[in-house]
Amino acid sequence: MNILDQIVLRKKEEVALAKQMVSVKELEANVNFNRQPFVFKDFLLDEKRTGIISEFKRRSPSKGLINGTADVAEVTQAYNLAGASALSVLTDTDFFGGKAADLYQARTVNQIPILRKDFMIDEYQLLEAKAWGADIVLLIASILSPQQVIGFGKLAQSLGLSVLLEVHNLEELEQTICPFVNAIGVNNRNLGNFTVNIQTSFDLVDHIPNDFLKISESAIDNPEVIKQLKAVGYQGFLIGENFMKTDDPGQAIREFVAQL
Repeated sequence: MNILDQIVLRKKEEVALAKQMVSVKELEANVNFNRQPFVFKDFLLDEKRTGIISEFKRRSPSKGLINGTADVAEVTQAYNLAGASALSVLTDTDFFGGKAADLYQARTVNQIPILRKDFMIDEYQLLEAKAWGADIVLLIASILSPQQVIGFGKLAQSLGLSVLLEVHNLEELEQTICPFVNAIGVNNRNLGNFTVNIQTSFDLVDHIPNDFLKISESAIDNPEVIKQLKAVGYQGFLIGENFMKTDDPGQAIREFVAQL
Protein backbone atom coordinates (compact mmCIF):
# COMPACT_ATOMS: atom_id res chain seq x y z
CA MET A 1 0.00 0.00 0.00
CA ASN A 2 1.52 3.32 -1.08
CA ILE A 3 1.13 6.69 0.67
CA LEU A 4 -1.86 7.72 -1.44
CA ASP A 5 -3.69 4.49 -0.61
CA GLN A 6 -3.06 5.12 3.10
CA ILE A 7 -4.35 8.69 2.82
CA VAL A 8 -7.56 7.61 1.04
CA LEU A 9 -8.19 4.84 3.57
CA ARG A 10 -7.84 7.30 6.44
CA LYS A 11 -9.95 9.89 4.59
CA LYS A 12 -12.89 7.47 4.41
CA GLU A 13 -12.76 7.11 8.19
CA GLU A 14 -12.52 10.90 8.64
CA VAL A 15 -15.51 11.61 6.41
CA ALA A 16 -17.65 9.00 8.13
CA LEU A 17 -16.83 10.58 11.49
CA ALA A 18 -17.41 14.13 10.21
CA LYS A 19 -20.88 13.16 8.96
CA GLN A 20 -21.77 11.98 12.47
CA MET A 21 -20.44 15.17 14.06
CA VAL A 22 -21.82 17.84 11.69
CA SER A 23 -25.02 17.41 9.68
CA VAL A 24 -25.50 18.73 6.15
CA LYS A 25 -28.12 21.09 7.58
CA GLU A 26 -25.50 22.51 9.97
CA LEU A 27 -23.04 22.99 7.12
CA GLU A 28 -25.70 24.80 5.10
CA ALA A 29 -26.43 27.08 8.06
CA ASN A 30 -22.84 28.39 8.04
CA VAL A 31 -22.55 32.04 7.03
CA ASN A 32 -20.06 31.11 4.29
CA PHE A 33 -22.60 28.82 2.65
CA ASN A 34 -24.57 31.80 1.35
CA ARG A 35 -21.46 33.67 0.26
CA GLN A 36 -20.87 34.10 -3.48
CA PRO A 37 -17.52 32.43 -4.19
CA PHE A 38 -14.83 34.27 -6.14
CA VAL A 39 -14.44 33.11 -9.75
CA PHE A 40 -11.07 31.38 -10.10
CA LYS A 41 -10.69 32.24 -13.79
CA ASP A 42 -11.15 35.98 -13.21
CA PHE A 43 -8.24 36.11 -10.78
CA LEU A 44 -5.98 33.64 -12.59
CA LEU A 45 -6.15 35.63 -15.83
CA ASP A 46 -5.95 39.05 -14.14
CA GLU A 47 -2.84 40.70 -15.62
CA LYS A 48 -2.22 42.52 -12.34
CA ARG A 49 -1.64 39.16 -10.65
CA THR A 50 1.02 36.51 -11.14
CA GLY A 51 -0.83 33.27 -11.91
CA ILE A 52 0.72 31.80 -8.75
CA ILE A 53 -1.48 29.68 -6.49
CA SER A 54 0.53 29.84 -3.29
CA GLU A 55 0.03 27.19 -0.67
CA PHE A 56 -0.12 27.15 3.10
CA LYS A 57 1.28 23.75 4.09
CA ARG A 58 2.74 22.78 7.46
CA ARG A 59 3.99 19.30 6.63
CA SER A 60 3.89 16.55 4.01
CA PRO A 61 4.39 12.77 3.95
CA SER A 62 7.56 13.15 1.86
CA LYS A 63 9.23 16.06 3.66
CA GLY A 64 7.84 15.74 7.18
CA LEU A 65 7.61 19.07 9.01
CA ILE A 66 8.01 21.98 6.59
CA ASN A 67 6.98 24.89 8.80
CA GLY A 68 5.53 24.45 12.26
CA THR A 69 5.46 28.10 13.30
CA ALA A 70 3.88 30.02 10.39
CA ASP A 71 0.62 31.85 11.05
CA VAL A 72 -2.00 31.11 8.38
CA ALA A 73 -3.57 34.59 8.38
CA GLU A 74 -0.21 36.36 8.21
CA VAL A 75 1.25 34.12 5.50
CA THR A 76 -1.81 34.03 3.24
CA GLN A 77 -2.18 37.81 3.45
CA ALA A 78 1.46 38.18 2.45
CA TYR A 79 0.87 35.82 -0.50
CA ASN A 80 -2.14 37.89 -1.54
CA LEU A 81 -0.30 41.20 -1.29
CA ALA A 82 2.62 39.79 -3.31
CA GLY A 83 0.26 39.14 -6.22
CA ALA A 84 -0.87 35.54 -5.81
CA SER A 85 -3.88 34.79 -8.02
CA ALA A 86 -5.27 32.29 -5.50
CA LEU A 87 -4.41 30.58 -2.24
CA SER A 88 -4.23 26.87 -1.54
CA VAL A 89 -4.90 25.78 2.04
CA LEU A 90 -4.35 22.20 3.18
CA THR A 91 -7.17 20.84 5.34
CA ASP A 92 -5.89 17.26 5.73
CA THR A 93 -4.77 16.82 9.34
CA ASP A 94 -3.07 13.44 9.66
CA PHE A 95 -0.68 13.69 6.71
CA PHE A 96 -0.33 17.44 6.12
CA GLY A 97 -1.06 19.06 9.48
CA GLY A 98 -3.94 21.14 8.12
CA LYS A 99 -7.38 21.84 9.58
CA ALA A 100 -10.68 23.51 8.78
CA ALA A 101 -9.74 26.47 10.98
CA ASP A 102 -6.85 27.29 8.61
CA LEU A 103 -9.30 27.75 5.74
CA TYR A 104 -11.65 29.80 7.90
CA GLN A 105 -8.80 32.10 8.96
CA ALA A 106 -7.46 32.52 5.42
CA ARG A 107 -10.97 33.37 4.24
CA THR A 108 -11.45 36.01 6.94
CA VAL A 109 -8.44 38.07 5.84
CA ASN A 110 -8.34 37.56 2.04
CA GLN A 111 -10.52 38.60 -0.87
CA ILE A 112 -9.08 36.27 -3.50
CA PRO A 113 -10.02 32.66 -4.35
CA ILE A 114 -9.05 29.91 -1.93
CA LEU A 115 -8.59 26.27 -2.91
CA ARG A 116 -9.51 23.65 -0.34
CA LYS A 117 -6.54 21.32 -0.82
CA ASP A 118 -7.59 17.88 0.34
CA PHE A 119 -8.39 14.39 -0.88
CA MET A 120 -12.03 14.62 -1.93
CA ILE A 121 -13.78 11.25 -1.96
CA ASP A 122 -17.32 12.19 -0.92
CA GLU A 123 -19.85 14.87 -1.86
CA TYR A 124 -20.05 15.81 1.82
CA GLN A 125 -16.53 17.28 1.57
CA LEU A 126 -17.70 19.67 -1.15
CA LEU A 127 -20.40 20.95 1.20
CA GLU A 128 -17.73 21.35 3.88
CA ALA A 129 -15.56 23.32 1.46
CA LYS A 130 -18.43 25.69 0.71
CA ALA A 131 -19.23 26.10 4.42
CA TRP A 132 -15.61 26.74 5.33
CA GLY A 133 -15.22 29.53 2.77
CA ALA A 134 -13.47 27.84 -0.16
CA ASP A 135 -13.93 29.03 -3.75
CA ILE A 136 -12.18 26.12 -5.50
CA VAL A 137 -12.11 22.39 -4.83
CA LEU A 138 -9.54 19.84 -5.92
CA LEU A 139 -10.58 16.59 -7.57
CA ILE A 140 -7.71 14.10 -7.91
CA ALA A 141 -8.22 11.84 -10.93
CA SER A 142 -6.16 8.98 -9.52
CA ILE A 143 -8.51 8.45 -6.56
CA LEU A 144 -11.84 9.03 -8.33
CA SER A 145 -13.77 7.24 -11.06
CA PRO A 146 -14.80 9.21 -14.16
CA GLN A 147 -18.39 9.05 -12.87
CA GLN A 148 -17.34 10.54 -9.52
CA VAL A 149 -15.51 13.38 -11.26
CA ILE A 150 -18.67 14.20 -13.21
CA GLY A 151 -20.90 13.96 -10.14
CA PHE A 152 -18.61 15.94 -7.85
CA GLY A 153 -17.99 18.50 -10.60
CA LYS A 154 -21.72 19.04 -11.15
CA LEU A 155 -22.33 19.48 -7.41
CA ALA A 156 -19.38 21.84 -6.98
CA GLN A 157 -20.47 24.04 -9.86
CA SER A 158 -24.05 24.11 -8.53
CA LEU A 159 -22.57 25.49 -5.29
CA GLY A 160 -20.69 28.16 -7.23
CA LEU A 161 -17.33 26.49 -6.62
CA SER A 162 -14.66 26.26 -9.31
CA VAL A 163 -13.22 22.79 -9.92
CA LEU A 164 -9.52 21.99 -10.36
CA LEU A 165 -9.06 18.48 -11.75
CA GLU A 166 -5.63 17.09 -10.97
CA VAL A 167 -4.01 14.56 -13.31
CA HIS A 168 -0.60 12.88 -13.37
CA ASN A 169 -0.54 11.29 -16.82
CA LEU A 170 -2.31 11.17 -20.18
CA GLU A 171 -4.50 8.20 -19.25
CA GLU A 172 -5.96 10.03 -16.23
CA LEU A 173 -6.53 13.14 -18.32
CA GLU A 174 -8.34 11.30 -21.12
CA GLN A 175 -10.49 9.26 -18.73
CA THR A 176 -11.67 12.06 -16.44
CA ILE A 177 -11.76 15.32 -18.42
CA CYS A 178 -15.35 16.59 -18.60
CA PRO A 179 -17.35 19.83 -18.91
CA PHE A 180 -17.90 20.00 -15.15
CA VAL A 181 -14.36 21.08 -14.32
CA ASN A 182 -12.88 24.54 -14.84
CA ALA A 183 -9.17 23.87 -14.70
CA ILE A 184 -6.79 20.98 -15.34
CA GLY A 185 -3.85 20.76 -12.96
CA VAL A 186 -0.88 18.64 -13.99
CA ASN A 187 0.77 17.45 -10.80
CA ASN A 188 4.50 16.98 -11.33
CA ARG A 189 4.58 14.97 -8.11
CA ASN A 190 3.87 11.24 -8.23
CA LEU A 191 1.41 10.73 -5.35
CA GLY A 192 2.36 7.09 -5.07
CA ASN A 193 5.98 7.70 -4.09
CA PHE A 194 6.08 11.55 -3.93
CA THR A 195 8.94 11.95 -6.42
CA VAL A 196 8.75 15.03 -8.68
CA ASN A 197 9.46 15.65 -12.36
CA ILE A 198 8.61 18.99 -14.00
CA GLN A 199 8.73 17.31 -17.43
CA THR A 200 5.26 15.90 -16.73
CA SER A 201 3.77 19.37 -17.33
CA PHE A 202 5.58 19.83 -20.64
CA ASP A 203 4.53 16.37 -21.82
CA LEU A 204 0.82 16.92 -21.12
CA VAL A 205 0.17 20.58 -21.95
CA ASP A 206 -0.78 20.04 -25.61
CA HIS A 207 -3.27 17.33 -24.62
CA ILE A 208 -5.32 19.75 -22.48
CA PRO A 209 -8.02 21.52 -24.53
CA ASN A 210 -7.82 25.30 -24.43
CA ASP A 211 -11.36 25.45 -22.97
CA PHE A 212 -9.78 24.66 -19.59
CA LEU A 213 -7.43 26.71 -17.46
CA LYS A 214 -4.04 25.02 -17.48
CA ILE A 215 -2.24 24.70 -14.14
CA SER A 216 1.18 23.21 -13.36
CA GLU A 217 1.54 21.92 -9.80
CA SER A 218 4.60 21.10 -7.67
CA ALA A 219 8.35 21.11 -8.47
CA ILE A 220 8.24 24.84 -9.30
CA ASP A 221 11.16 26.28 -7.39
CA ASN A 222 12.41 29.21 -9.46
CA PRO A 223 10.93 31.97 -11.66
CA GLU A 224 12.62 30.65 -14.80
CA VAL A 225 10.46 27.51 -14.62
CA ILE A 226 7.31 29.67 -14.60
CA LYS A 227 8.57 31.55 -17.66
CA GLN A 228 9.10 28.24 -19.46
CA LEU A 229 5.68 26.93 -18.42
CA LYS A 230 3.97 30.16 -19.54
CA ALA A 231 5.68 29.88 -22.92
CA VAL A 232 4.03 26.50 -23.58
CA GLY A 233 0.57 27.58 -22.44
CA TYR A 234 0.21 27.28 -18.66
CA GLN A 235 -1.68 30.08 -16.91
CA GLY A 236 -1.44 28.94 -13.30
CA PHE A 237 1.37 27.66 -11.09
CA LEU A 238 0.71 25.95 -7.77
CA ILE A 239 3.69 26.42 -5.46
CA GLY A 240 3.68 24.44 -2.25
CA GLU A 241 6.72 24.04 -0.06
CA ASN A 242 9.05 26.43 -1.89
CA PHE A 243 7.81 29.42 0.14
CA MET A 244 6.74 27.53 3.26
CA LYS A 245 10.14 25.95 3.85
CA THR A 246 11.64 29.39 4.54
CA ASP A 247 11.56 31.34 7.82
CA ASP A 248 9.49 34.07 6.14
CA PRO A 249 7.16 32.73 3.39
CA GLY A 250 5.88 36.24 2.68
CA GLN A 251 9.37 37.55 1.97
CA ALA A 252 10.11 34.42 -0.09
CA ILE A 253 7.19 35.02 -2.44
CA ARG A 254 8.02 38.73 -2.76
CA GLU A 255 11.59 37.91 -3.83
CA PHE A 256 10.30 35.23 -6.22
CA VAL A 257 7.75 37.53 -7.85
CA ALA A 258 10.34 40.30 -8.24
CA GLN A 259 12.24 38.00 -10.62
CA LEU A 260 9.24 37.13 -12.82
